[in-house]
Amino acid sequence: MKIGEVELSWLGHDGFIITNGASGKRIAIDPYNVGENIDKADIIFITHEHYDHCSVKDIQKLSRAGTKVIGPAHIQSAITKVENVELHVIEVGDVVDFEELKIEAVPAYNLNKYRDSAKKIVFHPKSEGYVGYLIKMGNVVIYHTGDSDIIPEMQNLTGYGKQGNHFIALLPVSGTYVMTAEEAVDAAVLLKPEIAIPMHYGAGVVGTIEDAQRFAELCREKGIRAELLEKI
Repeated sequence: MKIGEVELSWLGHDGFIITNGASGKRIAIDPYNVGENIDKADIIFITHEHYDHCSVKDIQKLSRAGTKVIGPAHIQSAITKVENVELHVIEVGDVVDFEELKIEAVPAYNLNKYRDSAKKIVFHPKSEGYVGYLIKMGNVVIYHTGDSDIIPEMQNLTGYGKQGNHFIALLPVSGTYVMTAEEAVDAAVLLKPEIAIPMHYGAGVVGTIEDAQRFAELCREKGIRAELLEKI
């Protein structure tokens, strides 16, 4: 998908490649079970340490000498297994510039997705410091929520679609560990992106194409443009 000078491609599950046409810079986010012959990335963003987001073999596949890997502190032990990359630890609230890129780490956590029958422990607690990312390239702003429910902090992001930006929201739709399709629609209504794109499905972990199609259908009923991307 072309957005201004930015090309956005889906790697499957929560993984994406973003290519800045102006500079040629390639950014990967949470690559997992990526296909063959994918070009190397200059920067790889990881939202948290779970195996389907911080996949060592996929980071190895997409990295080269000097590739920057950016993520929370708890990914460090995994990244030590990848040779010749530069690890940059980031935490919620950090804003970092990488040449033409401006990156902000935002919260990602669960409110109502529980790992125990007593409903006391969620899969992604706020206390763990898992992140989503706002990636800004010129007038293109891409929001990758990470593994998250619709959370109060999303209210702080509603202005991006009102500032002359192309604001793209990448929203999980599978339920179980993240938002359901219906909850993701509520997030899209709140955020008001130019385009809402479903993720967290179709990789054999959780979530199906039907979840993504349901999300797109409900978005359109709300007047929100939603697009399903084909996996590369």
